[in-house]
Amino acid sequence: MSSFMNWLDARFPASKMWKEHLSEYYAPKNFNFWYFFGSLALLVLVLQIVTGIFLTMNYKPDADLAFASVEYIMRDVQWGWLIRYMHSTGASAFFVVVYLHMFRGLIYGSYKQPRELVWIFGMLIYLTLMAEAFMGYLLPWGQMSYWGAQVIVNLFGAIPVIGEDLSLWIRGDYLISGITLNRFFALHVVALPIVLLGLVVLHILALHEVGSNNPDGIDIKKNKDENGVPKDGIPFHPYYTVHDLLGVAVFFFIFFIVVFFFPEMGGLFLEKPNFEPANALKTPAHIAPVWYFTPFYAMLRAVTVDLFGLPAKFWGVVVMGGAIAILFVLPWLDRSPVRSIRYKGWLSKIALAIFAVSFVILGYLGLVPATEGRTMVAQILTVLYFLYFILMPFYTRMEKTKPVPERVTG
Repeated sequence: MSSFMNWLDARFPASKMWKEHLSEYYAPKNFNFWYFFGSLALLVLVLQIVTGIFLTMNYKPDADLAFASVEYIMRDVQWGWLIRYMHSTGASAFFVVVYLHMFRGLIYGSYKQPRELVWIFGMLIYLTLMAEAFMGYLLPWGQMSYWGAQVIVNLFGAIPVIGEDLSLWIRGDYLISGITLNRFFALHVVALPIVLLGLVVLHILALHEVGSNNPDGIDIKKNKDENGVPKDGIPFHPYYTVHDLLGVAVFFFIFFIVVFFFPEMGGLFLEKPNFEPANALKTPAHIAPVWYFTPFYAMLRAVTVDLFGLPAKFWGVVVMGGAIAILFVLPWLDRSPVRSIRYKGWLSKIALAIFAVSFVILGYLGLVPATEGRTMVAQILTVLYFLYFILMPFYTRMEKTKPVPERVTG
């Protein structure tokens, strides 16, 4: 083995990579519950790729055969139902894990200097993941897949001048058709996974270059012993590789309970209309995207007023896009001298709580049919969502913060 490793190291930096990113990568020793979700996101990515490969072996990206091929996978392929449910549940699990991972970044200030690029790469992963999920949503070729894609693609038509041509370019046809299905399949199984994997590598490399944040928001690299080892750090391997196995065990326990007993999750993960073949002549009573898109869908529907000669639909698309785009500039909006919510003032804590509650309620409002009352609530919550970011430079600068300790507190 020693001779083999010497031979390999002379041709490929295997040992160097192992040391830099695992055995000699020092992570803060006070990681808590919130730090499980980064490794879980990587786990779910692998799970989705593996199950996706097996699904493509029997799936047919053809408008006449796609729905039947999914039924064939579910009924006739050995363990096909399990692979399909693992993939569909994994899609929702991916977003649960990613949303919790992003929330951890918000509460502990993991986006602040010098980790701006880590955050930017993370947001690009989030955008790519949304595109990947949207493309995959059409592939079962059920009623909700078809009409949900129709609604989302038609939103691009609200963009002045280029909107109609852009919608036509995305669909490849004048309506959602077999051509759309083919190109979405190609993007879902080839192009976007390659982009996603590349961004994940860049995200991890950027993180390991500047070092991991921690619940105290202290840079452990600034306090080293005579050997250059951070006093408040421990090697990622074996300590956190073993530590993360606990998170993996709990995750798989919950994941397989859902897969075996609640794979549809009451219509949240797999909607009832999606068990009917796509029919361009029959519109479902209520069209809504999958739950992980619904906060932004609620913001889209909250805009009901035409402005400056442009329709409300256009401004809804602007608001929906702006809700994601504003996350990219978050590192430059937070002017607080401290990172962690532990040492920020009460204004930051209240603002973050309002933001989180607003996002969750918007998610619910995007699932249910719009009414006058619900639209009004969605409008208020959309304003609160944006105020969290717009007012951040002011309340983070003016509030009184607690002193940050010199060493991590555990």
